[in-house]
Amino acid sequence: MPLSEQEQRLLEEMERSLYQNDSDFVARVTRRQGRPTYTVITLGVLGALAGVAIVIVGLVIKAPLLGILGFVVMLAGVLFALRPGMRAPKAKSARPGRPASGRPSRPSSGGGGGSFMDRMNERWDKRNDQS
Repeated sequence: MPLSEQEQRLLEEMERSLYQNDSDFVARVTRRQGRPTYTVITLGVLGALAGVAIVIVGLVIKAPLLGILGFVVMLAGVLFALRPGMRAPKAKSARPGRPASGRPSRPSSGGGGGSFMDRMNERWDKRNDQS
């Protein structure tokens, strides 16, 4: 279900507030996000299969050290396939202070300045006073 225009504006305002108020947290979180690429997954699966093959060869020729080495290779392949990918840096047009659409942000219906939570509390109080 798509968001209404008001919900989209509210979400953009919350994002801008987060970027402005807690940029260290945003930097830490965005650095860890991303999806593994198909190449990384393929290499990880191939590494895991090579590890299984080494374990089987170690069992057949009765070489426990080769079996342990195969297990380590298999584990490394699985961990490599499951690790999160690195996300490319965002374009400069989507700056934290301005929405990606390029239109200037509209001030909230509240009194102007103040933090996002202050404005939300003011809106909540106004709604409760009206009912």
